[in-house]
Amino acid sequence: MSVKKISTSVLVFFCLLLAAFLLKAYMGGKFHSVESLQEYIGKFGAFGPIILVFIQALQVVIPVLPGFLGCVVGAVLFGSVGGFWCNYIGISLGSLIAFALAKKYGISLVQGIFPREKYEKYSEWAGKSKSYTVLLFLGMVLPLFPDDFFCYFSGLTKMGMKKFATIIILGKPWCILAYSIAFAYIS
Repeated sequence: MSVKKISTSVLVFFCLLLAAFLLKAYMGGKFHSVESLQEYIGKFGAFGPIILVFIQALQVVIPVLPGFLGCVVGAVLFGSVGGFWCNYIGISLGSLIAFALAKKYGISLVQGIFPREKYEKYSEWAGKSKSYTVLLFLGMVLPLFPDDFFCYFSGLTKMGMKKFATIIILGKPWCILAYSIAFAYIS
């Protein structure tokens, strides 16, 4: 079975599982207000934050939803501090996993997940760029940067895991912190 078929099967399974979980909760009136959602998630105890960490990691590895949606949910459910840590840990883990997968499975995996044109565009740019590391770091700091793609794409470069992990650990928290603070106080 190809990597693309396995990825698609895993994605479909988790989407169906998540959809069933959300539909059941919605039909049970758990999403009618922020308070009812917080009460519902609170019933999961320590598993509530763990579930968010898992979802955030998964959304990087299987890039379907933008990560800021999880940041909104985290901030609303767990406050700015709790939401920040759940999101930061999950997104960082997912970023490292995506990088490692690209290192292991190479171009065919990246081209199977993202459009070939996108890969070719950035491949040419990164090959010519003398400051890819700096631009990657700045991209991790800034909101709306295509982080998921660049986690995979960076795995195709000569960059090592240690350097990539440093960029994620130092660059990623700023955008997540901004989302967490903004959405915790908006809700």
